[in-house]
Amino acid sequence: MDWDKLRIFHAVAEAGSFTHAGEALNLSQSAVSRQISSLEQSLGVPLFHRHARGLILTEQGESLYLTAHEVYHQLSMAEAQLTESKERPEGPLRITTTVGFGSVWLTPRIKEFMDTYPEIDVSIILVYDDLDLAMREADVAIRLTPPRQPDLIQRHLMSIRHSVFASSDYLKEHGMPQSVKDLDRHKIITFGEEVGDQTALIPSLNFLMTEGRDEDNPRKPVLKVNNIYGIYRAVLSGLGIGALPDYFFEGSSSLVRILPEVQSPPTEVYFVYPEELRQSARIAVFRDFLVRKVLESRK
Repeated sequence: MDWDKLRIFHAVAEAGSFTHAGEALNLSQSAVSRQISSLEQSLGVPLFHRHARGLILTEQGESLYLTAHEVYHQLSMAEAQLTESKERPEGPLRITTTVGFGSVWLTPRIKEFMDTYPEIDVSIILVYDDLDLAMREADVAIRLTPPRQPDLIQRHLMSIRHSVFASSDYLKEHGMPQSVKDLDRHKIITFGEEVGDQTALIPSLNFLMTEGRDEDNPRKPVLKVNNIYGIYRAVLSGLGIGALPDYFFEGSSSLVRILPEVQSPPTEVYFVYPEELRQSARIAVFRDFLVRKVLESRK
């Protein structure tokens, strides 16, 4: 089987169209289409159903795609291992974590790592969904829940608690709560249901809704946001009171911590990577960097 044609087929299957695959491969749409037609002729089977809205894999195409995808995965792992054979860590490092943790905790610290290891090409992917590390959708993950995928190595990094915050402008207008019961008279900003199972996995997200109340009778929020950074911005604007991880308070003179005796259950943070990258120098130096920054944050 012609490897170049198989490479183009994989790109088309990933992109869902000849045009988008051509853009990724730096080929014209017609060149991509000719290569796919030639591959189909050599195999004697159709690989795609062609529709006005795009391409859909046939049953035979799906089978070939799964095989080609696995080949690409193995080649990617081999490339990573060959890269790590050099003395100094270098090459791509794709890090995935949540929007809030990545935006507020990780990105302000990443410059030091990149200055120390300029040969490592860092990308940060901020999403709530768990990317498939085994299929190299990312190289490493910093997760707020234990990994559910098999064959992943995990290291516990830290425990996070959410505290209660408001802006000084909000407190000037609405007064300072003196007890948990006082929250009944205040505007609460919380997570929305749109985060899927996040609130079930991380009980600290919405603990303000029931703190000091019957769980069957939660407070009604003034606003729901499916993103911790969005909650932070809403609290900062003076809209209401919200529960935020303590690291949001670092260096912020605009947030006021209220009811210091009230804290959420802990959320555990894990550093996760595939078993195949156990010997990766890039992974090792980034893991050590994270551990050091966590220790520094406790001082």
